[in-house]
Amino acid sequence: MRLSKFLMVSVVLFLMVVMLSACGSQSGALLPKPSPTVTQKHVPTMAISPTVTVPTPTSASTVALPVRLLIPRIGVNAPIENVGITANGDLATPKQNPWDGVGWYSNGPRPGEEGSSVINGHLDRPGGYPAIFWNLRYLQVGDSIMVVNAQGKTMHFRVLSIASYSPQAAPVQSIFGTTGGIYLNLITCAGTWIPSEHQTTQRLVVYTVMD
Repeated sequence: MRLSKFLMVSVVLFLMVVMLSACGSQSGALLPKPSPTVTQKHVPTMAISPTVTVPTPTSASTVALPVRLLIPRIGVNAPIENVGITANGDLATPKQNPWDGVGWYSNGPRPGEEGSSVINGHLDRPGGYPAIFWNLRYLQVGDSIMVVNAQGKTMHFRVLSIASYSPQAAPVQSIFGTTGGIYLNLITCAGTWIPSEHQTTQRLVVYTVMD
């Protein structure tokens, strides 16, 4: 499909969905809250290594940068930080507000532009306490998600579907490269924490479309 607003480029994404401690329990069930004396290591490693074609905004983009994510159903009101790819090829996560903020993948479309914008966030923080996307699993089809941009415009998105995947089976082309509409996809961890691999068994993806 021909895109008028973006250049199609092929990029290698070593996708690190999130870097979490104690990230999830079996089948994404609610994690028990540990005692304050429990300390768990934060070890970043969750790579998926596909090659995908994603639309990249042109320098003449008329859509302002995203600055805030709002999800009324689960009480999310989070600052958005621009993130890219780290030196080792992983999708970066927020640094300014790592547990209470989210990261927008800035090599892809901006929310409100054609294509699939992607925002990631942590499920929990060191010690297993909830982070910004702790309740993401409780969203339902039809729920509202809003993005406020730097010009003060609020863009409204509607949840289309919610799915969990193993890291190896995640449909990265669908998450990052779907065109023909204006989409926003949210990613966090799910499943069971695997200490030997420093990652969880699943990735939770919330697919949305702009209203």
